[in-house]
Amino acid sequence: MEANCLSENKEFKAHEYVLADMLELLQIDVGLESTPTTGMDMNCSKNVLRKQRNWEKRLAAKKMKRKAEKQRRKKNQTMEKDTLQLSKRVIKAITRERLAEAKLSGPRLCVDLSMADCMSHKELSRLAGQIRRLYGSNRKALCPFHLYLTEFQPDSLLYTECLRMNDGFHEYAVGVGSSFRMEMTEQSWLDLFPVEDVIYLTPDAEKALETVDDETVYILGGLVDESIQKKMTYSRALEAGVHTARLPIEEHMVRRPNAKNFYSKILAINQVFEILLVYRETGSWEKALPVGVPAGKGYMLATETTAAAAEVKPTCVS
Repeated sequence: MEANCLSENKEFKAHEYVLADMLELLQIDVGLESTPTTGMDMNCSKNVLRKQRNWEKRLAAKKMKRKAEKQRRKKNQTMEKDTLQLSKRVIKAITRERLAEAKLSGPRLCVDLSMADCMSHKELSRLAGQIRRLYGSNRKALCPFHLYLTEFQPDSLLYTECLRMNDGFHEYAVGVGSSFRMEMTEQSWLDLFPVEDVIYLTPDAEKALETVDDETVYILGGLVDESIQKKMTYSRALEAGVHTARLPIEEHMVRRPNAKNFYSKILAINQVFEILLVYRETGSWEKALPVGVPAGKGYMLATETTAAAAEVKPTCVS
């Protein structure tokens, strides 16, 4: 009996030793497995924190850069605005000075609006647009004219169209006699200027205009291309007993070959005026005429004949 008990005790102790060894081994394995995992977690946390700090630094740097760029753009815009305002003031001052000089000693150009009753509503609208372009060209010109609109009735359809189509027209319509505005009057040009000082520019005149001088008053008839009444401006000039002249298109230009065989020397008043402005600045009809004579009128400078001939394709006659 005792022998059996001793044997069982030995086996029990042996099992205890085995269990103890196994537990010890398990603890060792758990320690070995848990230790690297904890270190990895710590490294991961450090990397995340480092990336977070770097991201925050980059974000702050970008914010500073955007703020500096915004301030720089604002400063540049302020400088550009100041420069632009200064430039506008300078340009306006120069324009006023030039127009004031033209009023005192420059050539005078008058748009005769006595024939407004002979035009349709559509033609009057076109004439209002031509007056706007004429006025704008004169303001920009290096050598402007002193402009007049004569027999311009405030209660007329033409006046209404000028108000409708031209922004600010009423502002310079009020300032008659201003150094930087057109002079508008209900009077006839015959009542304003001596007949001997006047040249009426009309495409039907026999004599070509040779030059533009400061002592002469040039009259343009306020008609548009669509007007079907022939030689109206020429007849108006003959009745008034004044000199007439046409632009020297025939003297300095030749007919351009075209399929329709169309040729016309009738120009809008703003086109005639552009030619006069350029001639006054350059003294050259060869430079001035192409500015106001569109290619569709069928004329070109003589120096362009070779190139134009090459463009015309020969036709076959069957």
